[in-house]
Amino acid sequence: MGRRSRDETGSALVELVWLGVLLLVPMLWIVVSVFEVQRGAFGVESAARSAARAYALAPDDASGHDRARAAARQALADQGLDDVPVTVDVRCGELADCHSGTAVITVRVDSKVELPLMPDVLGGGAPSFALASSHTVPIGQYQEITR
Repeated sequence: MGRRSRDETGSALVELVWLGVLLLVPMLWIVVSVFEVQRGAFGVESAARSAARAYALAPDDASGHDRARAAARQALADQGLDDVPVTVDVRCGELADCHSGTAVITVRVDSKVELPLMPDVLGGGAPSFALASSHTVPIGQYQEITR
């Protein structure tokens, strides 16, 4: 009795398609995640710069903090990051009044972006990537001088 050999025509194509799908899905997730983190990095950097300028233009420290938070939130919204948490921290060295003529302020903006397409598998919330940026500006650079 002769054995009949099995015809395996086309099986390489099936294996290639399955292997392609198994490799393409994680690669696509990595690319999308990198783009999301980059968008967040641009947003946080812009938020720090905008918050520092807004703080420097404010007439006093109290309104400066409010304006800095609003400017940071708007800069993040411009990048499509409306719903991310944001923390704005303003430091002006050892001076009590940050709006004195020689003060140099540093504004630090902290935020995070959630990585896309990741389920809450482990129960600790969606995975996220923390982002931070700071911008330093002398307070007199954006103040109007009246004579």
